Amino acid sequence: MLNSFVESIWSDLGLGQAASWAKPVMSGLTVLLILVLAFLSLAALRRFIVASHKRLAERAEGPEERKRIETLERVFGYIASVVVTVVAFMLVLSELGISIAPILATAGVAGLAVGFGAQSLVKDYFTGFVMLIENQIRVGDVVDVAGKVGAVEELTLRYVRLRDYEGSVHYVPNGAIITVTNRSRLFAFAVLDVGVAYKEDIEKVCRVMKETATSLRAEANWAEKILDDLDIAGVDQWADSAVVIKCRLKTVAQEQWGVRRAFLGRLKNAFDQAGIEIPFPHRTVYTLPAQEPETPGKPSLPNNDLSQS
Repeated sequence: MLNSFVESIWSDLGLGQAASWAKPVMSGLTVLLILVLAFLSLAALRRFIVASHKRLAERAEGPEERKRIETLERVFGYIASVVVTVVAFMLVLSELGISIAPILATAGVAGLAVGFGAQSLVKDYFTGFVMLIENQIRVGDVVDVAGKVGAVEELTLRYVRLRDYEGSVHYVPNGAIITVTNRSRLFAFAVLDVGVAYKEDIEKVCRVMKETATSLRAEANWAEKILDDLDIAGVDQWADSAVVIKCRLKTVAQEQWGVRRAFLGRLKNAFDQAGIEIPFPHRTVYTLPAQEPETPGKPSLPNNDLSQS
């Protein structure tokens, strides 16, 4: 209809010969219009996603919820870019006179073939989508997935990017993730196994441990990171050279490692002041007296080798 309207205008102007080149010009203008509309649509969608993120972040109850909203913003932005690009590409092909029906049919057959040959890729996207919907991982979380531990720097439908304590970056395909161990949800526990000598009074040791934890919690730097008093489970095992007492401190998520190190440092000083021995392996060596050489004519003494007793 647009081409007929343009041709009628050329005819009214007495430029009927120009109608032959008016159609390609209009096709070019239409393609340009499609690209401009695609760009504007993508910009509008991104603004909508950002605005929605800001509104939801203002209503979020805590940092955990804000991290989840940030992850959703990144993923939905990626999906919007792919959808707008594909739709614009199809419309441009249609305007250029290239039928998209055979392309769609071929793409369907090729997609089926690729699906059988790239099942792991399909599994990656499906697993990533499920993890996103179920809110298993968010950007900023410290997780243990596929044998790798680190902070989540990027989460896509294809992979999870982690950075470990040494700074190494790990790209873990979502399809390789079977179990997710998230160490960044709401709270955590700094678990400690404290060993003392067998001669020590267990009640005295527990009292010193509680006093040390209470003083640590009273410090300004740790007051908001430690959520509860020290929980002592009791004697956990009798080791070779120590009595092991298991305990834990409830902390804010991702603060358990720092709290553990701070508590152990102060507990060492407290044990030293209280005269409580922190054991270490001991080894006792016994030496046997040398045997006298046998004298001719003198009856030999029986062998007292302890190894044969």
